[in-house]
Amino acid sequence: MVWANRKIYNDLEPCAHSEAVSLAPSAAGILNRLGDLLPSRGRFNTPLDGGRMDAKGARGTALVTGAAGFMGAHLVRDLTDRYPDLQVVALDDLSGGSRDNLPTGTELVVGSVTDVPLLSDLFREHRFDYVYHLAAYAAEGLSHFIRRFNYTNNVIGSVNLINEAVRHESKSFVFTSSIAVYGAGQVPMREDMVPAPEDPYGIAKYAVELDLRAAQEMFGLDYVVFRPHNVYGEFQNIGDRYRNVVGIFMNQILRGEPLSVFGEGLQQRAFSYVGDVVPAIASAPFVPAARNRVFNVGAEQPHTVLELAKAVCRVMGRPDHPVRHLHARNEVQVAYSDHAAAHEVFGRSEEIPLDEGLARMANWVATVGARKSPSFGDIEVTRKLPPAWLESER
Repeated sequence: MVWANRKIYNDLEPCAHSEAVSLAPSAAGILNRLGDLLPSRGRFNTPLDGGRMDAKGARGTALVTGAAGFMGAHLVRDLTDRYPDLQVVALDDLSGGSRDNLPTGTELVVGSVTDVPLLSDLFREHRFDYVYHLAAYAAEGLSHFIRRFNYTNNVIGSVNLINEAVRHESKSFVFTSSIAVYGAGQVPMREDMVPAPEDPYGIAKYAVELDLRAAQEMFGLDYVVFRPHNVYGEFQNIGDRYRNVVGIFMNQILRGEPLSVFGEGLQQRAFSYVGDVVPAIASAPFVPAARNRVFNVGAEQPHTVLELAKAVCRVMGRPDHPVRHLHARNEVQVAYSDHAAAHEVFGRSEEIPLDEGLARMANWVATVGARKSPSFGDIEVTRKLPPAWLESER
């Protein structure tokens, strides 16, 4: 039975997805302290037109995929705080997330979006009004070398959800895409630009965007697409060596390893604190002007990776921590986006500065300790795999 993996986690259990290198407080102790660590304000907390984001009467059922992961856990918290009459069901395969990230009392179903029978049973029981689809393996650079895995999880898994949403006439499907859909040479990235993704991850995300558009035109499934970028913050999986550069840097400092920077570190990204991104995603189904549209969300100011490395060292109290420059890899050099559309529809408030966001994450990281970085384990193509990654897979 698929329900063998379902459990409502009222009692916190140890994290199983990665191995702690140093002793850390119990999960319950960690979460008791999170009130001082989690986001207290964000860019979209000041709505336009008299508070369209409040939607205090929001009722029904919502499915959040990737819910035990980084952004998913923040979204579950935001939904339960913002809409107390909304029943939220969390779905996660715990491959990169942890049940400890979720608030006490969350109904967590352990499973994958690639499991069609599981999804069918879930939708049949709950008839979800709203679907928030965040589940993905978001490793742009690695996606070149795990193409089958990438498309199976990020495209086929998404299509499985879209099928169920259509069958059960869900009211809104919210999808987190990525600015990876834009490719190179389009800055600032705007929603009216023609996407030209350069890696399989970006291709997968754009394919799902197109499928949602087709499902809306054919079946009337309303959607909202968000293209966040370089999001960081509490609950990020710092043990994944292939994605989330802020988490990678913090973990390397805790483990006494030099920070690994590809090339000269002059790549530019607008690193975005999670508290500035999640509120708009949570409110999207309840904002009529957002219906069937695409929005960039994230920070305004780009920084180089080398600037980020220095900032992370500073907030971790290790200003002289060494940096190791690796061979440059094939990647987009400059990536940041325009957010005028999101400001118009969701409103705007002051964004959290990089140093402040990094300090909040560093405080949380100090409570959970360093994580061992496991190898991916199933690289499909090793040709042109960066030497540092190839070595880690041996």
